[in-house]
Amino acid sequence: MRDPYEVLGVSKGASASEIKSAFRKLAKKLHPDANNKDPKAAARFSELNAAYEILGDAKKRKAFDSGEIDAEGKPRFQGFEGFGGQQGFDPRHFGGFQPGGGAGFESFSFGPEGFQRRSSRGGGGGFEDILRDLFGGRAQRAQGPAFETESFGAQPPHADTTAALTISLAEAASGATKRLRLPSGKEVEVRIPVGIASGQQIRLKGQGQKGPWGAGDLLIEVTVAPHPLFMREGQNLRLTLPITLDEAVLGGKVRVPTLGGAVELSIPPNTSSGRTFRLRGKGMPGKDGAGDLLATVTIALPEKADEELQELMRKWRAHKPYDPRKEMA
Repeated sequence: MRDPYEVLGVSKGASASEIKSAFRKLAKKLHPDANNKDPKAAARFSELNAAYEILGDAKKRKAFDSGEIDAEGKPRFQGFEGFGGQQGFDPRHFGGFQPGGGAGFESFSFGPEGFQRRSSRGGGGGFEDILRDLFGGRAQRAQGPAFETESFGAQPPHADTTAALTISLAEAASGATKRLRLPSGKEVEVRIPVGIASGQQIRLKGQGQKGPWGAGDLLIEVTVAPHPLFMREGQNLRLTLPITLDEAVLGGKVRVPTLGGAVELSIPPNTSSGRTFRLRGKGMPGKDGAGDLLATVTIALPEKADEELQELMRKWRAHKPYDPRKEMA
């Protein structure tokens, strides 16, 4: 994936508000609903969401800037510190082994019995004994030193594999089937349940890492990408609905977008900015029914100044003044 800063078209010194503004602008431009004839629209929109998932989160952005994660949010390989703070592996320092014999030592192994530590109770024993113990299981020399064994739990029969998947709000609302490519190169088909939320996991039985006792499960953590219009609050959705000055003063019917298509809403006369209307059942689906859509109106004036409107307002202010801030005095 490309650099998230490049995808969003912002500099590395961009503020959080600049990043959010760039995302909203591009989300409206690249949304698949607005580019239904472009076969690459969904891929570009997914890339945009993935970029914002990193840069829109302060912790993830810091981790990316410091090189801890890559452009896909995956941890970067940092190498090994070695043993005892050294770079690389030096068998002479492993497990407390001291050249020249004499001193006791500890060795570690990980096998069907789990993670184990063994320590000698006397002199003797050499580097060959350590290697045999590490890589040869419980094999010991017939005349070698006695060992104490400490077990740290049995090895799990298999290992689960984790993966991440970003979906749109519409996919979360209606359910979908997605194909996910794993780091191993394998592709799996994932069924997205209706109403899923960010942070929830989907478990695919037997699709994880294979081992001698069978395959583990694949755990997919789902992230629902931010929507350019709706903000999710549990099962409810919030929407900022701009209306004209005449609609606010005189009232009227306006079309309101929902995830299932536009509906008509009656605006009563003398409606102020900030008033919220509840559209029941137009939110996210759930076990107990769908949530609501909460539409908060804001009065939007024309982009260009209008002389007639200004003259009307001057007459209004002169003959019918009022103070909406009197309670704040």
